[in-house]
Amino acid sequence: MCGINGYYSFHRSISSKNILEMNQAIRHRGPDDEGFWLYEEGKGRSFSGIDSTEMVKNQFPALGTEDSDIALGFRRLSIIDLSEKGHQPMLSENEQVVITFNGEIYNFKKIREELTNLGYTFESTSDTEVILKAYKEWGSKIFAKLDGMFAICIVDLSKQRLLLARDRVGMKPLFYYKSKDGLVWASEIKALLKNELVKAELNWDGVYTNFLFQTTLAPNTCFKDIFSLEPASFMTIDLKNGECITEKFWSLPLEATEPVSEEEAIKNIDLLLSESISEQLYADVPVAIMMSGGIDSTFIASKSKPFNKSISTFTISYPFSEEEVKNASLAAKHFGVLHQVKEVSDEEVLGQLKENIQHFEEPYSGLEVLINAAKFAHDNHYKVVLSGNGADELFGGYSHTLKLKKWVSMKRFNFIRHFVFTKDRFSERVKNYFSQDFMFDFFRQSQISMRPLEFKKIIKPEIYKTMNTNLSKYHASESKNYSGYFEYDMRYSLSSHHVFRDDLSAMKYGVEFRYPYLSNRLIDYVAALPENFRFNGIQNKPLLRKTAEKNLPKEVLNMPKRGFSFPLNSFIRNEKKVQDFIVENLESLKKRNFFNPEVIDLWWNHLEYEYDWVKIWQLVTFELWYQKYFEK
Repeated sequence: MCGINGYYSFHRSISSKNILEMNQAIRHRGPDDEGFWLYEEGKGRSFSGIDSTEMVKNQFPALGTEDSDIALGFRRLSIIDLSEKGHQPMLSENEQVVITFNGEIYNFKKIREELTNLGYTFESTSDTEVILKAYKEWGSKIFAKLDGMFAICIVDLSKQRLLLARDRVGMKPLFYYKSKDGLVWASEIKALLKNELVKAELNWDGVYTNFLFQTTLAPNTCFKDIFSLEPASFMTIDLKNGECITEKFWSLPLEATEPVSEEEAIKNIDLLLSESISEQLYADVPVAIMMSGGIDSTFIASKSKPFNKSISTFTISYPFSEEEVKNASLAAKHFGVLHQVKEVSDEEVLGQLKENIQHFEEPYSGLEVLINAAKFAHDNHYKVVLSGNGADELFGGYSHTLKLKKWVSMKRFNFIRHFVFTKDRFSERVKNYFSQDFMFDFFRQSQISMRPLEFKKIIKPEIYKTMNTNLSKYHASESKNYSGYFEYDMRYSLSSHHVFRDDLSAMKYGVEFRYPYLSNRLIDYVAALPENFRFNGIQNKPLLRKTAEKNLPKEVLNMPKRGFSFPLNSFIRNEKKVQDFIVENLESLKKRNFFNPEVIDLWWNHLEYEYDWVKIWQLVTFELWYQKYFEK
């Protein structure tokens, strides 16, 4: 688990000041070591940095002011093979292939054994070396073989190409900027903005999807010409002419394959999850499990002890989470595992409110408790934390999914919207509901946030005219059943939202989150099961509940679904400091001439529904984001 960054300047060499500053911008991702590799005039050289280990500093010269066409930077968070043998950038024996890699490969031992049988030898026990030698054997086909989370950069001098790759569901972020002058990439946008080739410009099309979906839909970001490499993709850059080609190496199975009974499906899911947990518990540092008190994470905890008898668990307590905390403690006692509860107070949230919001590199519609979870893990010396994230998307966990059948039956009345002429709030809600023509629209409605008509009201008309508000390019297969919704959940709710935010939250404190529900085999198996096993329109996660029922206390099984986040609306209603914070930032925002001040005031003075608070918070976080990334 680390942070990677780099650039390829097409026409002229540029100063290593760029890669030094890029690497420093993501220091939080890897405080244990750093390294560099520069390529100029047909020659590559490795360098150490200020934060490199002493052994690395003795091996490589310190990077000063050097010009180069290509530069790779790396920050290390040591998880597997803590020795310098796992140092990156890592070079092949003939120094013709160089790799930087962020993530963990859970099946690397199996691939290593396969390579050993083919005659390869290894100097380390790291997964990085396995990827490097697997690439030598299979080329770009290796990405489909990797089970884990990864963002990878490979420079292949022998074939004169550079490759960027990202894991199947986007657990590890990878952003890039491409212009006529060059290509720049990094684990976080903060690093990109340190490069002289990159200029921070606002992308209103990205802001539009961000306000509608609580996150910016990949490949867009809220920065012009900065993109997110899409999950399950790799980009190949020709070093001779700068040509870029992007290819997919995996797609989500959406149709049932061979017949299977529900009993057999439950048995296989249980086995696959056990296999995933056993692989993801592997680390050379302490590991813990974050239990929210719900089914997903508690089921993981229940199955972990056979693989790690000293496993620890912890729960984050925040206002209105009393039932979750109680159930998590009850479950931990039931399993016989060490359990801690960390209470997050209002003061803690307020103390780092601005800093945490600005850390996310885009406007955000919530208050992220996961940052507090990462800090707790860091303070208690847990470098690896297993999470239940991914289960809601994989097994149909969100309550909005249960409205799917009603929407399918009601959408034939969508013509009603053309006869709604009144402008009151109820009429606007009715018009919005009957404007859901596609599964994509139904999915958008489930993301409690700003509606298209509300965005049009709040934004200045002259800006709105410049935007592309046609979102059809984000449409997927558009199946009119649960499989269609499942596809959007996996593509946007999971990849563009949850695991992206998880990564930024965890890596702020140098902690690695892992996701047992998101192993290759488990995703492939569940996605290809009959729809009626996974969705019944009555209860969320019916198949996972049946799989977990023999392991979990009834209190956990029967608890309704709740989001793992700080109660934003209560916080805004009851905290004078938060209200003052909001007013201060809204007043600043009104002066920018982006949004209509009258509408901002109207929204702020008429908070009624849950998403009213969300809309206000989106505007506040936009202001804070703009302050950090566009004001010098």
